[in-house]
Amino acid sequence: MADYVDRSWNSPEGIRLHYRDYAGPHDKPPILCLPGLTRNARDFEPVAERFAGDWRVIAVDYRGRGESGYDPDSSRYHPPTYVGDILKLLDQLGIAEAVFVGTSLGGIVTMLLSSTDEERIAGALINDIAPEVVDKGIDRIRTYVGQQVWFEDWNSAATAIGERMTDVYPRWGLAEWERFVRRCMKRFPDGRIGFDYDMGIGENVRAGAEEEPMSAWHLLEGLKDKPVMILRGARSDLFNADMARRMTEALPHSREVVIEDVGHAPSFDEPESLDALAWLLEEVEKRD
Repeated sequence: MADYVDRSWNSPEGIRLHYRDYAGPHDKPPILCLPGLTRNARDFEPVAERFAGDWRVIAVDYRGRGESGYDPDSSRYHPPTYVGDILKLLDQLGIAEAVFVGTSLGGIVTMLLSSTDEERIAGALINDIAPEVVDKGIDRIRTYVGQQVWFEDWNSAATAIGERMTDVYPRWGLAEWERFVRRCMKRFPDGRIGFDYDMGIGENVRAGAEEEPMSAWHLLEGLKDKPVMILRGARSDLFNADMARRMTEALPHSREVVIEDVGHAPSFDEPESLDALAWLLEEVEKRD
């Protein structure tokens, strides 16, 4: 695993937030990694393995995930809050712009931030998400988010989660599933293993079932002049080919890469996903 330093910053409300800082040069924008809804900085270990040293890599834990503090007000678990947290981090570090790598929710945060602060984005990889979502996928997420499960050991966790998510990564064996659960779960003080996020996050997600489906294609405006990589899992139930086509048509400097036999979302354990990010970084360097 690439070396990193654990660092922190405070949210506007004073919640301590965590990020991994992998060293790299300061004469080009860092890679800023934003995870999915219930995920954390550990998801981007493959990105750091490939690019840290040549690039500074910053992988964040949103509030309520990983090593970041939980928000006592669960109503604040939504994208505009995360945008404010990320902007505060960039300002604290004196980072004028970054290469945003956003998986699912991280892609939404990236698009939302681009609509107000596009100058902070040197380029973006949007991983398996559009400015709207497929109903089937969001309905599936609502069935499990915010519901803790417990396991006595890592092998049991890997076996159970692998069986539940076999449609997402059908080629994975037990070793890959154990790597997966070690990223998204943790051992609690009582010795049991469970998901590493605040279960309160599920409240806003389930409440959204009563609202109109998200459709915010105007959020792409801030990315029109940026190099953008659109990454899509061929089996994704949240982001389909028509949405990807619409995104590439709206973004003149974009490219789409489809990861076969992967659902929502590509994990960056796929060489093709890392190659897609390499293309984006080359495009960013061409513009400097």
